[in-house]
Amino acid sequence: GDGYDTVKVGGQSRHVLGYLQDFLFTPERARTLVRFLSGGERNRVLLAKLFAKPANCIVLDEPTNDLDAETLELLEERLIDFAGTVLVVSHDRAFLDNVVTSTLVFEPRPGGDGHDVLEYAGGYTDWIRQRKAAAKPTDTKPAKAPPPAAAGNATAPTDAAPRKRKLSFKEQQELAALPGLIETLETEIQALHTKMAAADYFRQSGDILARDKTRLDDLQTRLDAAFVRWEGLEEPA
Repeated sequence: GDGYDTVKVGGQSRHVLGYLQDFLFTPERARTLVRFLSGGERNRVLLAKLFAKPANCIVLDEPTNDLDAETLELLEERLIDFAGTVLVVSHDRAFLDNVVTSTLVFEPRPGGDGHDVLEYAGGYTDWIRQRKAAAKPTDTKPAKAPPPAAAGNATAPTDAAPRKRKLSFKEQQELAALPGLIETLETEIQALHTKMAAADYFRQSGDILARDKTRLDDLQTRLDAAFVRWEGLEEPA
């Protein structure tokens, strides 16, 4: 409360102890000096200070790092109830699924010339579902057969649609293995991003940082190629 007994939240004055109870603090723990609080409690103090500030937009970078289960659940509830806009960068898939209403994704352009930022409705799982659906061929109804020609005037059709090429056995095996490969690559990418988001990550040697960056670029290139290959096998020429 910055030395005061009350704090203004959402335009209303509240007693500090009552406000801190919303963040799982008993009156006794609320009176404890910060240096004697646990790590989870300190994180909840930071959240309490964040949501006590008047704002219509909040920007969060990897907010779930080092949060215990109680604090993570509390953060999700607060973000869902927040009346403004929240911009969040996170590699916690479950967290994104629980709190976001739309996802901005850097998608590679055809030919590999840069990336476009595309918006998808929903969270991480919704994005994956929409991306997979977009990679599948669209079902089309067969064209209506023309009326039979009069006797003596029948002609053979000349513009029959070409048949879709059947996949070879090897291609069928490759197609079946692609979802597992994509999941593995995404898991490795997420693990690297989590590692890079650590507070002391950039204290490491330049060789380690360069190696991780090269590895991340390689994984992303392979992931993009896997999605392109999946689309090609789902709809062979």
